[in-house]
Amino acid sequence: MTMELESAPLVGIALALGSAVALAAGNLLQARGVRAMEAEAARGVEGSKAARLVHNRFWLVGALLLGVTVLLQMGSLTFAPLMVVQPIGVAALVFTALLTALITKRKPSRAVVRAIAICVIGVAGFVTVAALVSTQHAITDGQLIAVLVVLAVLLIATGAIWLLGRRADTPPMLWVLLGGVYSAFVATLGKTVILRVQSALRAGGFRPDAAHLLTIACIVGIGVAGALSVYFVQRAHAANRPEVVVAGLTVIDPAVAVVLGIAILGEASGAAPWAFLALAAAGAVAISGVFALSKEESRTE
Repeated sequence: MTMELESAPLVGIALALGSAVALAAGNLLQARGVRAMEAEAARGVEGSKAARLVHNRFWLVGALLLGVTVLLQMGSLTFAPLMVVQPIGVAALVFTALLTALITKRKPSRAVVRAIAICVIGVAGFVTVAALVSTQHAITDGQLIAVLVVLAVLLIATGAIWLLGRRADTPPMLWVLLGGVYSAFVATLGKTVILRVQSALRAGGFRPDAAHLLTIACIVGIGVAGALSVYFVQRAHAANRPEVVVAGLTVIDPAVAVVLGIAILGEASGAAPWAFLALAAAGAVAISGVFALSKEESRTE
């Protein structure tokens, strides 16, 4: 079974920008809710952490906005290749910095601005090259199975890290990285489900065959990856500033998603060698900006 979808990059880019705005506002609100929950726990307030989060209106509104983020993200992936629209989410980093400055009435330091600029420049370079060389074409069952296998391996690796690291102090950035990695799988599998549903509807509906069982497996994979991403993002908010969490989600997420798009989905199958070198260099620049931001924000806490 293969799936085709007409490309409309400008629509995809517009939806991706809307998703970035919702992501920035949602993460700021959720960070405020998580910090309030941690403060209550420190004061000895009764009740579980989860219950306190659910009753926190800032966290709830943030969760709603993150839901909107996912919907807009899926919409953007409907109209453009994964490796084009996914990196545009870095705009959320800029929106987060602006919103934080407005809320705190304090300008970000030059080092923070410089780190954000590095992220933006790296991702801008990446998107430019990706838009020139990427193609949107049929996704085969074999490619989709490969994505699910990689997700299974990641789940096993995460479990091993969890067990081995329970007795050691966990680096705060680890939660950010894991949240971004699992978010990338939500986007990648989400795109394939969109294509499969459209293909099935055009063919007259779902039938109980192997291809549609694979679609169900994709939906299950989205649920597992999405739940883990949400969990790790909450842990990240408890240990990092909102800007750092958003930076991780908007740089690590597309970096992983693009690797999947290139290596498995073949979105850059016709690209020249120079394009891969340019993509790798731009990605390295963007990721270095995330770590620079994390380092600077840790100094100001």
